[in-house]
Amino acid sequence: MPGSESTTGGVFLVSVVGQIEKAHFPNYDNMYCKYTFVYGPDWEIVTGIEEGISQIAQKSQDERQQVVWNFPLDVSFKSTNPHGWPQLIISVYGLDTFGNDVVRGYGVCHLPVVNGQSSEEMIMFVPESSSTLQKLTSWLTGKRPEYVDARLLARGDGREVTRVRSQGCVCIKFNVVFKDFHQYGFENDNNS
Repeated sequence: MPGSESTTGGVFLVSVVGQIEKAHFPNYDNMYCKYTFVYGPDWEIVTGIEEGISQIAQKSQDERQQVVWNFPLDVSFKSTNPHGWPQLIISVYGLDTFGNDVVRGYGVCHLPVVNGQSSEEMIMFVPESSSTLQKLTSWLTGKRPEYVDARLLARGDGREVTRVRSQGCVCIKFNVVFKDFHQYGFENDNNS
C-alpha cells in the first residue's frame, strides 16, 4: 500500500536527544532562544517537534557570565537519502534599553553525522544595517535588522548580500542514534 512504509522498509532513522545548554553574550542579559529544524524534501519528522522556544534566563553573576537554558531537544527523522541532512537553527532574543524585544544572535549547524554524544559551540551573528543613517534610524525606532524567516540561514542562496557581525556563542549537546543507516551503503564512525 503506498504511503504505508514501515520504519525499516526503505528508510533509515536518525534520532537526536540533547539540549541547548548555555550561551555567552557578555554585554547582554535576560535572553531566550528559539530553535527550528530545517531539512530536505526526502526527510520527515517521525517523533518530536520541529520548533520550540525556551524560557528567559539571566546571566550568571560569576566571572563566566553565562546564560543557562538547558532546553531539551528530542526529535527523530526518517529519510531515504542523506541529501538535505537536518540543520538546527537557533535565534537568541533579549530586551534592549527601551524594552524592545531584539535579536541578539543567529546560528546554524548540521546535526552530527556520527553516533554517540557530541558538543557544538555555535558562533552566533547578527545582521547589520548597511549605512550609518540606517543604524541611527534603527536605534531610534528600536527596529533592529533581523531575518523575517530564520530558515533562510539553512540555504546558501541570498545570504551573500547580508552584512553580519559575530556576537556571542551557544553551546549544544547532542546524543545521536542511527538505525538502518549502513543498509544503504552509508558509513559513519560508529555504524549501527
